[in-house]
Amino acid sequence: MARSPRLDAPLGRGATRPRASSRDRFGRFTEWVARAMGTPAFLVILSLFCILWITWNTLMPNHLRFDDAALGFTALTLMLSLQASYAAPLILLAQNRQDDRDRVQIEQDRQRAERNLADTEYLAREIVALRMSLEERNTQVVTRDVLRQELKALLAELEVADRAEGRPAAGGPAS
Repeated sequence: MARSPRLDAPLGRGATRPRASSRDRFGRFTEWVARAMGTPAFLVILSLFCILWITWNTLMPNHLRFDDAALGFTALTLMLSLQASYAAPLILLAQNRQDDRDRVQIEQDRQRAERNLADTEYLAREIVALRMSLEERNTQVVTRDVLRQELKALLAELEVADRAEGRPAAGGPAS
């Protein structure tokens, strides 16, 4: 009878690793290849390699040549074709992984936007409720004119109080 693996213990040496980690490792490798092939350094190195290959097989004595120019550098053509046949699928795999990451990011952004909208609507409702409760408590809404009248009345009271004590009026010249 086989024992099921324990989920609360780390995997040992004999335990099988999940397939997702090997797929992820291969995915990271494909992204590394795609990034490396997209650099100017890769193009320069590949160009230098081809120039060196062609120069060697053109200028060296016949017994040192390994790819004949008369046959159109068949080995070089095969090598470049092999490189291209592997590069294209690796780049596509890297793009697919990026698309998957972008799809997840878009979904997270959409959920975040929904939460922000819900929070904004809640806050707007709260502000309206506060305004309504303030209007119920205060029958007189404080406007600029009401505030000016109140300040003028307070200033007049202060002037009366100052005159009663024999001080000059506030804001006026000394008598």
